[in-house]
Amino acid sequence: MANEIISYMEMCIREKTSLQRGMNFRIGGNYSVILMSMRVNSPYNDKIEDDGTVLIYEGHDTSKNSYNPNPKEVDQPEKHSAGALTQNGKFHKAAQDYKKGLRDAELVKVYEKIRNGIWSYNGIFELIDSWVENDGKRHVFKFKLVAIEDVDLVSEAIEIHERRRIIPTEIKIEVWKRDGGKCTECKATDELHFDHILPFSKGGTSIRVENVQLLCARHNLSKSDKII
Repeated sequence: MANEIISYMEMCIREKTSLQRGMNFRIGGNYSVILMSMRVNSPYNDKIEDDGTVLIYEGHDTSKNSYNPNPKEVDQPEKHSAGALTQNGKFHKAAQDYKKGLRDAELVKVYEKIRNGIWSYNGIFELIDSWVENDGKRHVFKFKLVAIEDVDLVSEAIEIHERRRIIPTEIKIEVWKRDGGKCTECKATDELHFDHILPFSKGGTSIRVENVQLLCARHNLSKSDKII
């Protein structure tokens, strides 16, 4: 469920692998996984746009080594030295093939780092575009992903639903601090979610701290059952 708060270990168990890199193409068989962060001093320039419905995700740098001591001064690679596509290249090809009508949009699960040891599951996105731009020093990849309602990734016939909005990082961080990392109803510290007090369907918003709270799974479910 989108807005679920999990640990890094829980995230790895869910995806059945150790998530050591931020971009993981087709790690789930029929979907990909990316890790993002919009905290202060984050290594990449990820952005949320269009009222929270769009994620602009920056590609990843080449590895640091003796031949390349400063990856931030080198163009982000599309291919390895042997010619195989990097993660940037794989995501870029998927986006360009979608734009050409050669395939459906790649489905991507997005996890966001809120603080050390604390991650938020941002839900499922469609990868719809990609490009290369100059950031003033080198060329970087940019990927445009649109947030969609959760879909059944196990089913072969995937039905895409309406767009949804992402809760901004700064709101999540402030809510986490305000609520002390506990459910506002029972003070539980496990199975937490970021919850909209007033849902979108009733005029609620993601961009005001006053409309977001921490709820455990039990109270989140009981609240959902009461909303008509």
